[in-house]
Amino acid sequence: MLKKFTTTDKLLFVAAFLSLFFSEAIYFQGQKVAAIFIGIWVPSILCFGIYLKLIGNSKNG
Repeated sequence: MLKKFTTTDKLLFVAAFLSLFFSEAIYFQGQKVAAIFIGIWVPSILCFGIYLKLIGNSKNG
């Protein structure tokens, strides 16, 4: 199943996961505003990955 993903896809997924992880860690340390700020990065990173896929598909097709 992981063969379908490129290296870029995997890196973006890891970046989104790490952002979510650090957001939760910071939240439970009591820095709620900073945690929310970092948590907002997750959908932005994933949307950037989708954008890269769309650009790649339009160049190939």
